Amino acid sequence: MDFGAAELRAVLEASVPAGAAGLVIGLSGGADSACLLTTLCAARPFSLPWPVRAVHIDHGLQAAAGALRESATALCRRLEVPLTVASVAVETGPGVSVEAAARTARYRAFAHELLAGECLLTAHHAQDQAETLLLQLLRGAGLKGLSAMPLCRRFAAGWHLRPLIDVTPRSLAAFRAAQAIDVADDPMNHDARFDRAYLRTRVWPALAERWPGAAASLARTAHHLADAQQLLDQAAADAMRRLRDGEALSVSGLRALSMREQVSTLRFWLRDVGVMPPSTLRLAEALRQVMAAKTDHLPAIVWGEHALRRYQARLFVTAASLPALGASQDWRIAPGSCLPLGEGLGVLRWVAQLGGLDAQRLPGVISVRRRSGGEMLKVAERGRTQSVQHLCQTMGVLPWMRDALPMLYAGDELIAIGDIWQDARWRVGPGAPGFGCVWEDPPAFT
Repeated sequence: MDFGAAELRAVLEASVPAGAAGLVIGLSGGADSACLLTTLCAARPFSLPWPVRAVHIDHGLQAAAGALRESATALCRRLEVPLTVASVAVETGPGVSVEAAARTARYRAFAHELLAGECLLTAHHAQDQAETLLLQLLRGAGLKGLSAMPLCRRFAAGWHLRPLIDVTPRSLAAFRAAQAIDVADDPMNHDARFDRAYLRTRVWPALAERWPGAAASLARTAHHLADAQQLLDQAAADAMRRLRDGEALSVSGLRALSMREQVSTLRFWLRDVGVMPPSTLRLAEALRQVMAAKTDHLPAIVWGEHALRRYQARLFVTAASLPALGASQDWRIAPGSCLPLGEGLGVLRWVAQLGGLDAQRLPGVISVRRRSGGEMLKVAERGRTQSVQHLCQTMGVLPWMRDALPMLYAGDELIAIGDIWQDARWRVGPGAPGFGCVWEDPPAFT
């Protein structure tokens, strides 16, 4: 792909999402991002419809950081582009990949700086795409990883766009020479201790000598793989929609799929709910355990901060550590009196309630306790006393959430459970004034 203002404008018109509020250039101070910003400014006579600004991230990892910052500042001053400089702290301890840590810190800073609806533009080009594909191959990545870098994706409060992804380094170099763009050099790009720099300085020259079009060919392969991944994602999305059962997936529906379809659907579902899936092997093993478990068992497969849990014929994703009430707490009975239950558990608040608990019989203070097992409650005036376990099963309260239910005791007698059930023996008659509690911001327990 040739490179110039007209070509860049065509890419932007085709790729910037509708409703984008502005363009934010990720300006490293090096050659590629300088070419991107210079070309964008050269496109101004074509009446770009978006305001343009730049953000430079100072990693503070090397002596050249100051020169890169000054280079970015000088370029923005010359082009009359607003510039924000953000400094980040990069983890550099033993066993830490400085490359990965710097990338994480950089994109966290970009996400923080990006305003709603803005589009972050980075200067990744065809050789960057090819290098990413090769690195992912060497890491044993799956199809999604081999799809490498997309042209456009959702990012933070807006989007991330790579408008140079089909441009070769040769085209960028020719543009830079023609425009006499003078920038600082980033020594980390040539430091063979880092994977990408090793590939770029030691491996790529030999590849390019034998196959001069390697960058464009491998970038094209990444596009083909991305197309294939998109088809798989569409199939997985269709399967997920068929199998959704509230916040869960149908286990019987999963069983009707092949193992590969099960893994693909489960991975897509996890990403859809904002959870990073485990490795393919771990995911396949989790499915095996879930499918093999007996109906009355409660399998839980934990990875990181999340877990897959099965209850009856439904599969749930939960936090690895589940919320549960702590020690017993005393709670004064008075209209508006509140009792925080703990992180993620919400708050109980007393309110006046017709037909509620009998204020004349209630003590001044009750206790709120965690379930211990064997509790009984009579929820209907003419009904029988039932175990809380049976009530939970009838209502569909998930087993792993039952320790989060606040049990209200008057002395040693259970009188209510949150705002879900009250014991009929402690209620006033229908329409008579009484007390009830409201459970504000409770966790999802069904």
